[in-house]
Amino acid sequence: MSNPKAKQPDVLHPGAGPLFSVRFVISLVLVVLGIAWIVFYYAAVRADPSAIPPAKPTGPGFMGDLAGWNYVIGFGALFLGLMIAAHPQTPLGRGRGVVVGMLGCFIIGLLWICTFYVISDNVSRLPVFDDLGQKNLIVGIAFMAVGFTFATRWE
Repeated sequence: MSNPKAKQPDVLHPGAGPLFSVRFVISLVLVVLGIAWIVFYYAAVRADPSAIPPAKPTGPGFMGDLAGWNYVIGFGALFLGLMIAAHPQTPLGRGRGVVVGMLGCFIIGLLWICTFYVISDNVSRLPVFDDLGQKNLIVGIAFMAVGFTFATRWE
């Protein structure tokens, strides 16, 4: 007797691959470090642009010297971690994880751009958005581009 319903692959099934591989741990570390880098720069290092007289950046000197490049480093690590997570050796790179990663990146990118357009008259209402200005469009499009790395793994 045949089973009319095909059995769905289970992420936790031993044949599906390991749940925690080296690649998955590296991707998690990169994502967390990218977010932490942005948060630390914005909260602890960045000089307040509204201060009169202009204040100097605090915290580690090299981060203060990098200024806007801190966002490139932080978002770069975040996006690189997400792209590494799209590999089939990670839970996000196989089965339903691909759809979750793909749609998640597409939706975050769309929400990032829409939020920027809604608050574009006064971007000082949201942290990070105020420092990035028009570069918020690049961040939103980059989230969507990372979504396409997941789309290439979709079966």
